[in-house]
Amino acid sequence: MLAAAGIVLTDEERAGIEVAGFGLGHLEEQGLELITYVNTDRYCAKDLVLFPGQTCPEHLHPDVDGLPGKMETFRCRSGKVFLYVEGEATPRTQANVPAASEPHYTVFHEIVLHPGEQYTIAPGTKHWFQGGPEGAVVSEFSSTSRDELDIFTDPAIVRMPVTVEDE
Repeated sequence: MLAAAGIVLTDEERAGIEVAGFGLGHLEEQGLELITYVNTDRYCAKDLVLFPGQTCPEHLHPDVDGLPGKMETFRCRSGKVFLYVEGEATPRTQANVPAASEPHYTVFHEIVLHPGEQYTIAPGTKHWFQGGPEGAVVSEFSSTSRDELDIFTDPAIVRMPVTVEDE
């Protein structure tokens, strides 16, 4: 999917792909794949891969040590991504909430991103997102990423990175 989106990875980047399954045991439904290019105390750049219908569960980026949580901009590179944030609920959303986790999805203001479109999520905003029928590749530009401190609405989620080499 990355190659089809015109994204070229070095061997080192390919070896460092993170597979985030969130400890739920069904990666094909809830999870995503990430490549982190840079993550410093000032900014972060990543590419996210979502297979068709794959969902990154609802979460928010909290304040850390008196600093605002992560602000992130998602820019769709290929496919389609359904992004849900706090706000007025969209009457008929296009994504399918994972059945076993329905009680843990609470925000339904839908933003649909097509290639070339982007959306910025403010710190502390609950959000979740899902790949469209053909999946999606999304570039994320953000302030410092502290994913291990994200707060998920599903208490069963464990945020522990696994790389492709570990699989």
